[in-house]
Amino acid sequence: MLDFHYMTNAAHPFTRRALLGSGLAAAAASALPSSIHAREFTEPTMADDNTFWPNGACLAVSFSLMFEAGGQPISGAGGVIPDPIEHGLPDLPTNAFFQYGVYEGIPRLLDLFDRHQVKVSSFMIGRAVEKAPDLAKEIVRRGHEAAAHGRTWENSYFLDPEAERRFIADSVEAIEKATGHRPVGWNAYWMRNSPRTLDILQGLGFRYHIDEPSRDEPFIVTLKSGDFVTVPYTFHMNDIVSFPFQGWNPAAYEQALKDEFDQLYEEGAHRRRMMVVSLHDRISGHANRVRVLDRFLAYARSKPGVWFARKDEIADWALKARADTPVYDRGAPTVSGLPGSAS
Repeated sequence: MLDFHYMTNAAHPFTRRALLGSGLAAAAASALPSSIHAREFTEPTMADDNTFWPNGACLAVSFSLMFEAGGQPISGAGGVIPDPIEHGLPDLPTNAFFQYGVYEGIPRLLDLFDRHQVKVSSFMIGRAVEKAPDLAKEIVRRGHEAAAHGRTWENSYFLDPEAERRFIADSVEAIEKATGHRPVGWNAYWMRNSPRTLDILQGLGFRYHIDEPSRDEPFIVTLKSGDFVTVPYTFHMNDIVSFPFQGWNPAAYEQALKDEFDQLYEEGAHRRRMMVVSLHDRISGHANRVRVLDRFLAYARSKPGVWFARKDEIADWALKARADTPVYDRGAPTVSGLPGSAS
């Protein structure tokens, strides 16, 4: 059964990386123009026949929590130190940087989500789960979704079909063993799948993936074996891309979260809208970042008609409300340039 974390307000009833470039970092660090801050926020007026989201909500807000600590290559996977370690030696500070997600980051974020009664989708690396199975189990115990993020924190799109299938299946097995939950959602390393990945996922029992930042609402892609949901991702609301440690500005991040929310919330009066925020265990789990997220969640929860949803819930709703969900019958990715059937 879907657990809809839906808010109501009696006064307002609703019836219805290589990408870490200097430009993005500078944008995150700069104060936003005063003209943006000056815009007056207006709450939408909903029509009685609004069926965009459960219980007539006008906006779905969904958090992705990346559980990657322990799945990275120990000889250097990229961290806060710009120079790669030489001679293939273990990169000790970088690995400690990743481990922060297990020791501090995820526990702190779980407490934050508990305080605000928000459930999230955690995309887990199989090897990370094997190294910290109790933490993976705790994520699920608190009501969050366990989704798959590959066997290790590295590309898989170049693998042959059977090796790619094994790469995905290995992470499924690790997650299911640790949590008792079989993943139905997928996220590739830096969203880069092969032309056949969606068909492989469907064959393994997955219902959705998040590896496409093309829309602000979920949609269905028809594959050879039937419907498959895309619950879109985001770069600009992703902590590792647009809000890394370099040039970190908490005020700018908080304002960006609020502006994203306000715009989509207003649009939600007339069409299905979804806000996605991507968090990494070793980045957003730091103390000052959790403070920013705490303030944003308090702000977002003060608005009526907001559905804080796991991505499996969003995918299930898109299928249930298929008549109101965009459906794409795409050709092969090598022809269309977008995920679809491999042949």
